[in-house]
Amino acid sequence: MTTRIALIHAVTVAIEPVQEALRQLWPEAEWANILDDSLSLDLERDGTLTEVMQHRIRALAEYGAASGAAGVLFTCSAFGQAIEAAAAALPIPVLKPNEAMFEAALAMGRRIGMLATFAPSVGSMEDEFREMADTCGRRATIETYCVPGAMAALKAGDGAEHNRLLAEAAPRFAGCDAVLLAHFSTARAASAVTANIGRPVLTSPGSAVAKLKGIIANL
Repeated sequence: MTTRIALIHAVTVAIEPVQEALRQLWPEAEWANILDDSLSLDLERDGTLTEVMQHRIRALAEYGAASGAAGVLFTCSAFGQAIEAAAAALPIPVLKPNEAMFEAALAMGRRIGMLATFAPSVGSMEDEFREMADTCGRRATIETYCVPGAMAALKAGDGAEHNRLLAEAAPRFAGCDAVLLAHFSTARAASAVTANIGRPVLTSPGSAVAKLKGIIANL
């Protein structure tokens, strides 16, 4: 029986990177896309993760489970707290976008740099990283740079400009043990960033797909 994974998106630009990661790392899996792109608009407008948004996140996860999914993977990095609550309520694995990438980064060293393109997600992501470091007993730090213009270029269909801007910003983290590409949508810039910095570069789609595959295989 084919394993179905529910992919829950808040931006359209996150869809292709996670599908590509699934094609490469878990080609036998079946995926179903669930998109609510008003979530990112509402978060940007309100500036905080409201109670209403948290209920919406849980409802999306429940919908994914009801579709027959063996696991749920959220692809937007701005809703960590709400995703944790949904994971606690559902009987199937529910993954936050960045937890697997953060775990991998903590295994690489203490000084971590992160390139982001969506400013409202940065605070919650840094909090998530620090909480994970504390839980693991790692004395790690994270520094984030939100690349101006990159998300606008990607939404306008100019992926090459998006990648160029991230690669151009990467050398500021030359002294870091690893560089993270914060969002699923930024994974497309991995090759360009790696070529411009020469440090380990981690992406959230690849890390997340590998972790979810391992979890489901061991159920």
